[in-house]
Amino acid sequence: MYKPTYPKTFPKDFLWGGATAANQVEGAWNEAGKGLTTAEVVKKTTDRKHMSMDDVTIFSIQTALDDQTDTMYPKRRGVDFYHHYKEDIKLFAEMGFKVYRFSIAWSRLFPKGDELKPNSDGLAFYDRVIDELRRYHIQPLVTLSHYEMPIGLTLKQNGWASRATIADFNRFTEVVFKHFKGRVPYYLTFNEINTGTWGFHATGAVDTENSAHDQMQLRYQALHHQFIASALATKQLHAIDPDAKIGSMLARMQTYPATPNPADVQAAQVEDDKNLFFTDVQARGEYPEFMNRFFAENDIQLQMAPDDQTILAKYPVDFISFSYYMTTVTQADAPEQVNGNMATGGRNPYLEESDWGWQIDPVGLRVTLNEMWDRYRKPLFVVENGLGALDQLTTDQQVHDTYRIDYLRKHIAQMKAAVQDGVQLMGYTMWGPIDLISFSTSEMSKRYGFIYVDQDDAGKGSLKRYKKDSFYWYQKVIKSNGEDLA
Repeated sequence: MYKPTYPKTFPKDFLWGGATAANQVEGAWNEAGKGLTTAEVVKKTTDRKHMSMDDVTIFSIQTALDDQTDTMYPKRRGVDFYHHYKEDIKLFAEMGFKVYRFSIAWSRLFPKGDELKPNSDGLAFYDRVIDELRRYHIQPLVTLSHYEMPIGLTLKQNGWASRATIADFNRFTEVVFKHFKGRVPYYLTFNEINTGTWGFHATGAVDTENSAHDQMQLRYQALHHQFIASALATKQLHAIDPDAKIGSMLARMQTYPATPNPADVQAAQVEDDKNLFFTDVQARGEYPEFMNRFFAENDIQLQMAPDDQTILAKYPVDFISFSYYMTTVTQADAPEQVNGNMATGGRNPYLEESDWGWQIDPVGLRVTLNEMWDRYRKPLFVVENGLGALDQLTTDQQVHDTYRIDYLRKHIAQMKAAVQDGVQLMGYTMWGPIDLISFSTSEMSKRYGFIYVDQDDAGKGSLKRYKKDSFYWYQKVIKSNGEDLA
């Protein structure tokens, strides 16, 4: 007789931790031979609901290069993880982290992006970081490209719009894989690769001033080059360090039909497919058929080398990771729009919103985990999820962030339910375990962390670190392997 069973909780080897990006935490933008990145030439926004990271021209880049300060470019200073990494990693260890996701800044190893040999000072810094993590038995999860390619490649060949960038990137990845062999068990190739459809921040390619069609053509061509570079990096890693695993990373934009109207249901399906297209390529190793119609109807003609499709098919990723912050609804005719983490869509009347207008939907995380597991049957990893909020440090130097605890509690509970559904989930790295510079607006006021950093939007402050209430809560969650969420 068949007696069905199912997992009751998270697996014993579940990877609890947190995630950051070099351009949002490291600082030290002009130290030890580092070159400027695409992230460090984007001015901070004056409107926190306007994401300015793609408002870039050759003129604005030159203006940024001429400005040797961090006043208008807060990602240059980050929160000085470069000099505080020992203190910060010790705090992560105190919470009980099993894994820490961080990115290696390409320009710290190859300042202009096209050098033939790496900057030894850059390698030495990441040696120190990884050694410190391993000292506390924290596993490194390294993102190879997290919105921070060398600006030199934009100026030389318009970033990923050029096929030449593939070789430059894979020279970088080969150095990383060989140098850190046996010390980094998990890698991701391109952070939120689908956001390349939005432009410069992810592709390093300055848009043409011609038609919207030309803009779309450029962006999808750049993304094709990233797909090939990702597959070749997978080939490299499997040859150099067979015990390590490499994954893709998607900004998951789960959408629901606004009504049961079949037109809305079909429109939502189209939107969801457009989001998952990127993971289809990286995990299944081929362009899905539905994109043929999209490319044809939009007159997108991708330039491919003769063996490109073979490369994609032979070297798919080992696992799939994604960020999850919010959901939207899709309607056949235009609904009221909401914005958040690159997602735009209809407003859902059943959901609350954050201070930045992002709709909070814990159940949607379970929905998307199940959908992605059914679609790919590859291990999944939630590598970003968190709440940006206006935290206040009290006079006795505490932060009572019950709203963050409530947000994370509800999302973790839904992850547990998905595991009970049968989803193979590797781990969870919440976004921003330490306060950092916001990706979308370059402000400090939008705080995610369990650790408060004394720095304001102008860069003023002591940089002293303080534990928030959520620090102790997450410590309890990890110690109980997700059982104690109270």
